[in-house]
Amino acid sequence: MAKFTVNVPVETAAPTVVVDASPDAPLAAGRHRFSLVVVDDSGNESTPDTVDVIVADRDRPTAVLQGPAIAAVGKEFTLNGARSFDTGGGTIKTWRFTYLGPAIR
Repeated sequence: MAKFTVNVPVETAAPTVVVDASPDAPLAAGRHRFSLVVVDDSGNESTPDTVDVIVADRDRPTAVLQGPAIAAVGKEFTLNGARSFDTGGGTIKTWRFTYLGPAIR
């Protein structure tokens, strides 16, 4: 794996490189540009070729819903989704609560 820094070339003797993107130091979501220059055995350098890679959060968030086990008739109660999380690095922006009707056992 190679740790990339902006405008600092990473040289290898192999035609492939794995971009280090650990969870504690990920590339930010968005479009990132990489370039490649190859050098032959005579020292001649190619014109750079570039590729844009879009880094995106593709992991679904996890909904965690909490509510009381028993609620009194005619009294309000609270549903809480605050423990929901996104392991893909995103931030929960919307909680969509839906009443599905009476539960059938």
